[in-house]
Amino acid sequence: MPSTLDRPRLSDATLDSARIGVRRPGYQRDATRIGIVHLGAGAFHRAHQAVYVDGLLAGEPGWAICAVSLHSPATADALAPQDGLYTLALLDAEPEQRVIGSIREVLFAGTQQDAVLARLADPQVRLVTLTVTEKGYCLSADGVDMAHADIAHDLAAPDRPRSAIGYIVAGLRARHAAGERPYTVLSCDNLADNGNRLRRATLQYAERVDAELASWIADQVTFPCSMVDSITPATDDALRESVDEVLGLHDAWPVQRERYTQWVLEDRFCNGRPDWERAGVTLSDDIAGYDRAKLRLLNAAHSALAYLGLLQGLRTVGQAMADPALGPFVAALMRDIAASTALPPGLDPETYIDAILQRFSNPAVSHQLIQIAQDGSQKIPVRLFGTIADALAAGRCIDALCMPVAAWLHFIRQQARAGVALADPLDGQLRAIGAASTGDGRHDVPAFLALPTVFGALATEARFTAALERAYDAVRHRGAS
Repeated sequence: MPSTLDRPRLSDATLDSARIGVRRPGYQRDATRIGIVHLGAGAFHRAHQAVYVDGLLAGEPGWAICAVSLHSPATADALAPQDGLYTLALLDAEPEQRVIGSIREVLFAGTQQDAVLARLADPQVRLVTLTVTEKGYCLSADGVDMAHADIAHDLAAPDRPRSAIGYIVAGLRARHAAGERPYTVLSCDNLADNGNRLRRATLQYAERVDAELASWIADQVTFPCSMVDSITPATDDALRESVDEVLGLHDAWPVQRERYTQWVLEDRFCNGRPDWERAGVTLSDDIAGYDRAKLRLLNAAHSALAYLGLLQGLRTVGQAMADPALGPFVAALMRDIAASTALPPGLDPETYIDAILQRFSNPAVSHQLIQIAQDGSQKIPVRLFGTIADALAAGRCIDALCMPVAAWLHFIRQQARAGVALADPLDGQLRAIGAASTGDGRHDVPAFLALPTVFGALATEARFTAALERAYDAVRHRGAS
């Protein structure tokens, strides 16, 4: 059996030699043109949006992608020698390997900034999409964080940006100066009201750069809201080895996801758009409803499985779902959440919950709990606090809803005691509180509640603080060390 090093590298030149059974692009790649610039060329984009676009290029060749990494050269280093090609592994009872060809160009902004800016200025580019995580937007409570180091740099040198917003505005500035039409700016991150929040931040930043430009952006540029969903485990050596074996070629950075995928878009595009419906995208005026359903049901359940599962020594979502106590608890929690959640028309809660539970139990998906547990200070508030506030307003019991929050606090305490850094923007503050914690709810919970950027108004809600203390002690009695 040839080793990885013995295999030819996946590329346009070698694609025809891929083994039979591997699905390949159904179009001539050299006939496509770049019409999309994507900022944040991580695994989720390549497993999700780029796959939808791949399904469109046979009939609409003008929507190929230039994928831009803003802060790391890793993606460009892996994919540029492969002409942007990579393999998607669909994890299911009947797995499938598929080579995706929609990314025609891969750039690293750190060393190819001029090329990135040229793409953004290119009139053929009519859509700029983003998956930069919430941190990458440099947001404040009501717009853009002007004190953020990257934003401060970009305001001082707008022609040499570092931030995603800086690049968006630099490209639009070049379009405006040249008398060209703008591009639509589409956030694809799990960020509530993502399009509107990005619009506010972009306009605030642009106003500081050029007031006339800001007025043009406000009048001409659209920022649709969106919701995305597909479980995408991180790429590991096992995936690389299995893909190389099936492909018969070496792929430096394949990606994997479950077969289920969902993309819901608001139909507001200022310079044309692909035929998204043909690719399976849902167009809706109620993005907030779909986003709320996903955040509160799927994402909140994920966080519950992650923190409660890790405290029990479990590693994956599948293991957590198979636990005789944790699996049924999460199923009951989701139905409790649904009772306090306004869902979009036509979305049946029982059907949606059953589908999520089936996805969580997919034996082919090895989704690591520690991956889901990252950035808890950013995720827990948007995934659980709205439901808790709605349940309190309705006079409903919130004890079960507080269990994932309490488990997160115990996870922080556990990591702090072990001297392990948290993958969280508030690492230092959280670990300091965790290190001083005793395991007793009355002692520990008030210290965590003193973080106003996390708990907000709930920190002074007596019913919440009492329920969280009860949940904290209950988690400890269930075995949290």
